[in-house]
Amino acid sequence: MKKTAAFLLIFLIRMAVSGQVTTATLDSLLNGKSGHQSFNGTVLVAQNGKIILEKGYGFKNKKENLLNTANTLYQIGSITKQFTSAIILQLVATKKMTLQDKLSKYFGKYPNGDSITVEQLLTHTSGIYNYTNDGDFMRDRSEHPIARDSLLALFEYKPLDFSPGTKWSYSNSGYILLGMIIEKVTGKSYFRVVRENIFEPLGMSHSGFDFTHLKNSDKATGYAGDLTMPVGIVDSSVSFAAGAIYTTVGDLYKWDRALYTNQIVDQALLQKAFTVYQSSYGYGWMINDSYGKKTVQHGGGITGFASYILRVPGDQICIIVLTNVASDAPSKISNEINGMFNGKTVDLPAERKEIAVDTQTLKKYVGEYELAPAFHLFITFANGVLQVQATGQGKNAMFAEKDNFFFLKTVDAQVEFISGADGKTDHLVLYQNGQKMTAKKLGPEGSPAPPVRKEISVDTNTLKKYVGEYELVPAFHIVITLENGWLQAQATAQPKFALFAEKTNFFFLKVVDAQVEFFSDAAGKTDHLVLYQNGQQTEGKKIK
Repeated sequence: MKKTAAFLLIFLIRMAVSGQVTTATLDSLLNGKSGHQSFNGTVLVAQNGKIILEKGYGFKNKKENLLNTANTLYQIGSITKQFTSAIILQLVATKKMTLQDKLSKYFGKYPNGDSITVEQLLTHTSGIYNYTNDGDFMRDRSEHPIARDSLLALFEYKPLDFSPGTKWSYSNSGYILLGMIIEKVTGKSYFRVVRENIFEPLGMSHSGFDFTHLKNSDKATGYAGDLTMPVGIVDSSVSFAAGAIYTTVGDLYKWDRALYTNQIVDQALLQKAFTVYQSSYGYGWMINDSYGKKTVQHGGGITGFASYILRVPGDQICIIVLTNVASDAPSKISNEINGMFNGKTVDLPAERKEIAVDTQTLKKYVGEYELAPAFHLFITFANGVLQVQATGQGKNAMFAEKDNFFFLKTVDAQVEFISGADGKTDHLVLYQNGQKMTAKKLGPEGSPAPPVRKEISVDTNTLKKYVGEYELVPAFHIVITLENGWLQAQATAQPKFALFAEKTNFFFLKVVDAQVEFFSDAAGKTDHLVLYQNGQQTEGKKIK
């Protein structure tokens, strides 16, 4: 039977919010995502000082069958940076330092210290190497305590990525230095200063730093990818002033409310934190325009946890999403909820019911399918179950909802198999994250493993064409730079990664399974890119 694009609509409940956001609509959205394993965490949504929703979803600890609540404690990673910037502004307000102080004032022998200012550390324009780009260190040593000198040594003598002030590149190292400067100026530990100057005045009694040794029944277990793989904890001495805070959604909301007052930082000075310097970044905040309104927001990612806070000061909207699963769900959900406040319609997946399908039918679908250049899906059959495996990823079982329509339980994704006139399977359609992607069938069962990528050389003039800033979605950009003969890609609030050419306009990453393809207009100028990752094709328009 022929299927059409409208087929998917059968499996959706359409919820028209039309600008009116209620507890019920938010709870339906998040219950739907939790039920489809696309979200596990806690959410707080508020407007004009009134909390609309504050609730946990999914598991705090899957093995012990403990559920997340409004009081669950999460590591928040880089959201820590806005607390660090607030302390710096406090010290500026009391004339203990200035934003134009040179790094050499506090670290006399720091290379290029006379060329780097405190403000450049705050705005990620210092050019200092980002120590979390050291994959070996993060994999092997990040869970162990580290001395300040040893932490500094991870980046102090690395070459600058660019001349200070000329470009933007996310650098956790800059915020490590800011934490050390706070300690030098105050004579106290960074952790003590934040506690005394922010946590205690605001009543943030559930917030702290040493998550490793925290003994609290509300403490969440962090997971990688899904709830079957608990992971270790990054030590607070490693993440320090760039990402060590743990907290609850309720405590973060107290922080949000304080930012409308002079309690922590005078409003006139605080506005400097909410001012764009380069690449939509201020002092520990990203500043954007969404639905014609100014937003200030930031995400955080640390082993086993992810977080996002999105504020719309003009409407006094605050959206906080915390998860104990490494994923991009917090940023997606935050922006989706913000869309609801602006009349956007939300589609909620209905509960899916599994049916039995005979073995002969299942075997028809076995084979290799090309979803994108060098990104294939491999469908196999074992022990009566179909499994899907994307290039460079693990296998996931598929469950039949119709004889040719299957869903995954590990992620919110569905696969539909389409047959040709001869009755043989011709292609599949992957439905995920609101996208519909077609993959042509290439071969039968026993197709070879995903190909090993071969790197080629590309001339410098060609590489220079691709340099620029590309917008994938509002508030999420990819910046492409050329450094020492290599293209580098850096997504908003993420580390920088090298790109390796497979074709003159097609590049792949080695640290994650992702590829980038550049496209030119009729005049030969690069006008957009396409990011291939996790079976998705996301287009990014070149804006700079």
